[in-house]
Amino acid sequence: MTKFIILGCGSSVGVPWITGNWGKCNKKNKFNKRTRCSAFVKKGNLSLLIDTSPDIKNQLLTNKIKDIDYVLYTHEHADQTSGIFELRPFYWKKKRKINIFANKETLKDLKKKHGYCFKGGQGYAPILKGNLVKQNFSVSKKKDIIKIKSFYVKHGEINSTAYVIDKLAYISDANAIFEEDYKKLKNLKYLVIDCLKFNQHPSHFNFDEAITISQKINPKKTILTNLHSDMDYNFIKNSLPKNVLPAFDGMILKI
Repeated sequence: MTKFIILGCGSSVGVPWITGNWGKCNKKNKFNKRTRCSAFVKKGNLSLLIDTSPDIKNQLLTNKIKDIDYVLYTHEHADQTSGIFELRPFYWKKKRKINIFANKETLKDLKKKHGYCFKGGQGYAPILKGNLVKQNFSVSKKKDIIKIKSFYVKHGEINSTAYVIDKLAYISDANAIFEEDYKKLKNLKYLVIDCLKFNQHPSHFNFDEAITISQKINPKKTILTNLHSDMDYNFIKNSLPKNVLPAFDGMILKI
């Protein structure tokens, strides 16, 4: 069995904001407290992290995750990458570089902003090995193997990478899926998809768009993520079809 954990399902500022603003979210509901988007995949002894959000340290501690073998990155924005330095203890534990996978633009950006993680310097050892994602690839640890498909999705002025792992698709930051890639999203058990706000946004799916795409893909379950502070958990849950749910931090999906 493969286990997928949504470590964080909040937008770039999370809920509440650093200023204490909860927006339209009821602060008494624990499911409205959202850290920035990140996810974790576990298969046997193999541990795979998707994105290193600014909240990644507390996300891993909260979910009692003590080992990371590989990291996938969706794109280069700060809310998905700025926790990269928190990977250091896993390098110390393993005594070898952590393999990360990213698209060309993201890998270039990571090496520019966090070059010390790849080359070392100023007393720091290099802790990461950068790899370009392929359309089809796999990661392994002894007998445990996770097969991964990847493809670009439109995210405003850049491309983000969507991942399909077994029968789950993770599309956390997007405002369009290219038509030719819908064929890669057939027979899904779970579709985890960006749903930032009710209003339209130039780089994210809104509520209506996410529901329309869910109906087109027709997975068994759709999980809405990247939820902004105007997306109250109970309000949107009560507005959704039965096979669609809002994500919450710590949500576990068995694939």
